[in-house]
Amino acid sequence: YRFATGAPLYVGPLDGSGEMVSLDRPLDFAAVTDHSEFLGEVEACTTPGSAAYDSDGCQSYRRGGNGPVSGWGILLTFVDPQHDASICGGDGAKCAGPAASAWRRVQDAAEAAYDRTAACRFTSFVGYEYSSGYQGSTLHRNVIFKNERVPAPTTFFEQPTPEGLWQELKVGCTLAGTGCEVLAIPHNPNESNGRMFFVDTSGTVEEQRARATLRAATEPVMEVYQHKGDSECQDGLLGVLGAPDEACGFEKSPRSPYTDCGDGVGSGGVARGGCYSVRDFARGALLEGLKAEERLAVNPFRLGFIASTDTHNGDPGNVAEHHFVGHRGTDDNTAALQLAYGNLTPGGVWFSPGGLAAVWAAENSRAAIFDAIARREVYGTSGPRMAVRMFGGWQLDGGLCADPQLVAKADATGVPMGGVLPTAPTGAGAPRFVVSALKDAGTTQRPGAALQRLQIIKGWVEAGAAHQKVFDVAGDTTGKATVDPATCATSGPGADSLCAVWQDPEFDPARPAFYYARVLENPTCRWSTIRCNALAPGDRPPSCTDPAVPRSVEERAWTSPIWYRAGK
Repeated sequence: YRFATGAPLYVGPLDGSGEMVSLDRPLDFAAVTDHSEFLGEVEACTTPGSAAYDSDGCQSYRRGGNGPVSGWGILLTFVDPQHDASICGGDGAKCAGPAASAWRRVQDAAEAAYDRTAACRFTSFVGYEYSSGYQGSTLHRNVIFKNERVPAPTTFFEQPTPEGLWQELKVGCTLAGTGCEVLAIPHNPNESNGRMFFVDTSGTVEEQRARATLRAATEPVMEVYQHKGDSECQDGLLGVLGAPDEACGFEKSPRSPYTDCGDGVGSGGVARGGCYSVRDFARGALLEGLKAEERLAVNPFRLGFIASTDTHNGDPGNVAEHHFVGHRGTDDNTAALQLAYGNLTPGGVWFSPGGLAAVWAAENSRAAIFDAIARREVYGTSGPRMAVRMFGGWQLDGGLCADPQLVAKADATGVPMGGVLPTAPTGAGAPRFVVSALKDAGTTQRPGAALQRLQIIKGWVEAGAAHQKVFDVAGDTTGKATVDPATCATSGPGADSLCAVWQDPEFDPARPAFYYARVLENPTCRWSTIRCNALAPGDRPPSCTDPAVPRSVEERAWTSPIWYRAGK
């Protein structure tokens, strides 16, 4: 939390060869979401005199290395997970007290960091990460509470299914009568092998509808980007019709062999293995939601978009390409490890600095930010601090981009990102959308990059089939802007701001659809290119000349979608 508010932090090996890092612009809000499953184990193993301190499991943990991490992680892949008995006992009871102590400290830290004064300088949230790794697929959720009235964390050991987590949160928080409010955020689904957004069709239609309703109420947004890469879209996967989207190649690590899950699921995604599914990506999840809504009258995946770092170094928001120092502790805490291909799992040079969550809230407070996330009036960026607005409606003025009252007028006659279009007035025709983006100004030392273009991505269901299409609505589509990877000098056209009022030219009132905006910056040097350039040619590792490693990035932002419900 001190780092988030601007304080410097040492990151790197304990021998002192690391770096001091700090944010040039502090964050407005953050949540520390430690893995709930091992709060007790870590507390017991690092507290001299604890009942488990001298156990074999704790001694192994304190020796360090990847062995204990892998061993504990494997426990989260089983259908009937159990704690390490040498630490927690056969029934896990020995870890209950230490876990409660650690959870109390998490709450106290959040309370101490939260600025409750009228200045509203910084907001901290109490939260944790539920860390299901069933079958080696990443099914993690970040659980965020609205206030300080919180229950004990739910872990994969007690609730090994997402539905169990949602039920536990409902009973232990929402219905507890304590004023507790909570939401869960699906987290880097690109490692989920088709499982994160799989639609369970078991049971009666009423039972399926109940599950979909609970899920929609608990998980209003998803993480579209973080240090393990992009989860917006992936070209070439089965189940979606439409032309390829060239921008879907952003920040992807290779997966070999590359296989498609099809209608099924796979395993091994946490190690960048197994199959890919359209359901591993936001666009596929949104399309699955439209299909489910046609059948159940409930959309389980009406998901807004945020981004985050997923840092394990205590440096939230440290997303600058020019100063990436890794995000996974001793696994990538040196330049050599960062430019290698991974240690614990495939990673290293394939990782990115991560992204940021942006929230349109009335004020910088827990209640206002939480409510904005719950209504999906949020967007994610791959790091830059672009300011992006999107509204949709039936009667938006075509001249809004030139109107200084754009936001007020669009809000009065339409719905913001994350909303559902109201019933169309008689004779309304196709819906209109207004998107406005301002570039990240950056700092005096490091100005932000120019904007390249605005796009609107449409997804719809027609005769049971999922479709997608990308529309360029503003900016330069010629690709004339470039960056020289040898010097990182940029050239070509760009804009400080972009705006468009766009009407769907292919609208069919019988087809349910979603629309979201994507804002692309001009190309700039990727962090790995900057790191490689700083090394003498003879000292550069193989990744510096590997053609599979991108030399540049087109940083971007993704707004939460706006939905059209056919016949509504």
